[in-house]
Amino acid sequence: MRMMLIGDIVGGPGRTVCSRVVPMLRKRERLDLVVANAENAAGGSGLTPEIYTALRQAEIDVLTMGDHVYRRREIMPLLASEPIVRPGNYPPEAPGRSWVVATTAAGHRVLVCCLLGRTFMPPVDCPFRAADRLLAEACRVSANDLDLPAWDGRFALVDFHAEATSDKQLMGRYLDGRVSAVLGTHTHVVTADEQVLPGGTAFQCDVGMTGPHHSILGRRIDRVREAALTFTPTHFEVASGDVRLHGTIVEVNDLSGRAQGVWRVAVDLDGAMAAGG
Repeated sequence: MRMMLIGDIVGGPGRTVCSRVVPMLRKRERLDLVVANAENAAGGSGLTPEIYTALRQAEIDVLTMGDHVYRRREIMPLLASEPIVRPGNYPPEAPGRSWVVATTAAGHRVLVCCLLGRTFMPPVDCPFRAADRLLAEACRVSANDLDLPAWDGRFALVDFHAEATSDKQLMGRYLDGRVSAVLGTHTHVVTADEQVLPGGTAFQCDVGMTGPHHSILGRRIDRVREAALTFTPTHFEVASGDVRLHGTIVEVNDLSGRAQGVWRVAVDLDGAMAAGG
């Protein structure tokens, strides 16, 4: 079984490359499940119902979020009913779901959850304790609620939306052997540390950004430069050049749910279009 996490989708350029490239990747890489971090999909911050629909039509199965999950209030009604995952270490009263179980065409039931780091982030509960709670809760609810897809504890993907690489590495080690993959998002910079940990969990500090790479983390270079040099309040508009999709694919053993391989994927929009993708 193969699943992919697409790195932070930024604005219109990120949405465009997803709509053009994800269906091609699903076929070429034989992907059973596609998950994408969409907390920057609406103008660089948040998610709207219209954009949610467009990303689902681009053959993305589950959307994870992060610290911008509530930036667009119009998405709030969808958080309780659609395959959108808010950070699991938010308070229990926070709107939305902290995990979902997605069922692939082959019948694999995959737990998808998202956790928020605590370095340079809003105050949140301990992500490590939250991970323990979410895994136990998913097993318990699946055993008792006939209206939800059951999760048998095998296939699980954790999006750790965090700043510090040390925190991400520790989360990978902490969950090693208990989930199929711990993959990082948030920094918008892809890391070259993809690996399968000793217990069978695929890990990478950050899967990168999907959007305009002629930019500063997806924003116009001139706008960011002006703010940095003059301290003048400036709107960081989404950039437009060199649009790429970045993500990571994990191959998982069908019986054990443990990772057998992990590799990075990078597709530039212009190249894909020139090749007829």
